[in-house]
This record gives sequence, C-alpha cells and structure tokens, in this order.
Amino acid sequence: MEFIDRWKEGARELRKDIYTLYYAYKDPRVPWYAKVLAAGVVAYAASPIDLIPDFIPVIGYLDDLVIVPVGIVIALKTVPKHVLEECRAKAEAANAQGKLRNWYSAFIIIVIWFFVVIFIARALIHPA
Repeated sequence: MEFIDRWKEGARELRKDIYTLYYAYKDPRVPWYAKVLAAGVVAYAASPIDLIPDFIPVIGYLDDLVIVPVGIVIALKTVPKHVLEECRAKAEAANAQGKLRNWYSAFIIIVIWFFVVIFIARALIHPA
C-alpha cells in the first residue's frame, strides 16, 4: 500500500508542476526560451496524443513515465526562482479551490493536433 500511496503522491506533484509551468508560461518575467519549453511540456502532458502510443506494450507508457517528468524538471529549471515560487503558489491555490482543470487549453491542444494530422495527411497524399 505504501508503494501505491507514493505513486499517487508523485502523480499529484506532477500535476501541480504542470500547472506551475502553465502559470510560468503566462508570466511576462519568464524568458522566451523558458516559455517555449514550458508550453511544450504542458501541451504534451495535456495532449491526448502521445509520442509513443499507449497500446504498444511497455514502451507505450515509457513516454508518460520518462518524457513528461524529465521535461517538467528541465522546464522548471529554466524559470527564474522568484517567479517559480509565485507560480507554485498560484498552482497550490488553484488546487485548493479545485480549479486545476482547464478545458479551454485542452480544446486548443486537440485542435492543434487535428491540424497537424491534416497537414501530415495532405503531405503524404499530395507530395510536392
């Protein structure tokens, strides 16, 4: 049971870190390269489409267990410390209020993936 509790707590921390990066992305004091990295990590974590599909045994979940946490760690290191502390406080407050759901962002990510798939399909069907 202790093992499962540690996994659940780790998942909660990852979720808070993702929202911390979401708030960091929106902060004007964050450098552009940190914003790009934060936006990429948040988009990948929130995206319903994985780099490696989950139906592939073992490897399918590897991206969720490795890529997302490593991306979060790297992105958090690029955000200035004083801004990161404020963003963590915002994420904690949103978590306490139960507001850690952003359907608007999820919709935007799905639309972006939709257009990427259309672009790739058109490139394959009608090569230049």
